[in-house]
Amino acid sequence: MSTNKIALSNSRTKGIILVLIAAILWGISGTVAQFLFQRNHFSPEWLVVVRLLFSGIILLIFASLKEKKNIGEIWKNKKDVISLFLFSIFGMLAVQYTYFAAIKNSNAATATILQYLAPVIITWYLAMRLKKMPTAKEIFAVILALVGTFLLVTHGTIKGLSITGWALFWGLASAFALAFYSLQPQNLLKKYGSTIVVGWGMLIGGICFSFINSPFHFQGHWSISAYFAVIFIVIFGTLIAFYCYLESLKYINASESSLLACVEPLSAAVLSVIWLNVNFELVDWIGSLCIISTIVILSITDHKVEA
Repeated sequence: MSTNKIALSNSRTKGIILVLIAAILWGISGTVAQFLFQRNHFSPEWLVVVRLLFSGIILLIFASLKEKKNIGEIWKNKKDVISLFLFSIFGMLAVQYTYFAAIKNSNAATATILQYLAPVIITWYLAMRLKKMPTAKEIFAVILALVGTFLLVTHGTIKGLSITGWALFWGLASAFALAFYSLQPQNLLKKYGSTIVVGWGMLIGGICFSFINSPFHFQGHWSISAYFAVIFIVIFGTLIAFYCYLESLKYINASESSLLACVEPLSAAVLSVIWLNVNFELVDWIGSLCIISTIVILSITDHKVEA
């Protein structure tokens, strides 16, 4: 095996491991957020703004002290600043708020599975952008995703939704936000690295959202378990998870990262059922399996390397 082939294989393995870590942490943190919303009556707005502000500050301090990076370098280029603000608001902030709002209006399992329609959105966007006709595999994946979504939100009947309209709206909005989050910052990541881009993205998103919901405007009640839950969401479910996900984009492309993250909806669904006693019926599992299957189908690609 040639040196180039070994290096590519190692890089790809590293990318896969990073995105799987992110996916599992996201799945767990979504269920933890559901616990805070339902048991302690926290508001999604407060949790999002606190999550972003604290994680952004910690990550930028880490970049400056540990990695010895110039965290202000990104502000010297006007084009990069505009790109950073777009990522912060329509990527980082949007993907977090829409996801938490979907959990608030349904549950972590349903919200996460709907969010993972993002790979289908990314695949079709790239096909249109590259002016490439979708393959038979991609068309089949989209049909499977639509069937899965139909089963999940209607329980297989056209008489009405099995979830609220707001849950469906925020779930689909979360999918589009995740697609944008995955595609938009790639040039910034290559130029400045994940730590700086994610750190500034979180901090800017948190500051902007503070004007809508102040971090000092708290709703809910505290308990020992609530304190641990918030710490877990900020450190593991945000800081480490988002860093790992964007770092994985250095080694595998955005489409593959989103596809491999199919572990997240599965972990969120299982944990929601076991821990929070979410009622997931057979038709829900079938719909979830359809959506997760699209991720697996789309991720099956040939990676040919020159010897």
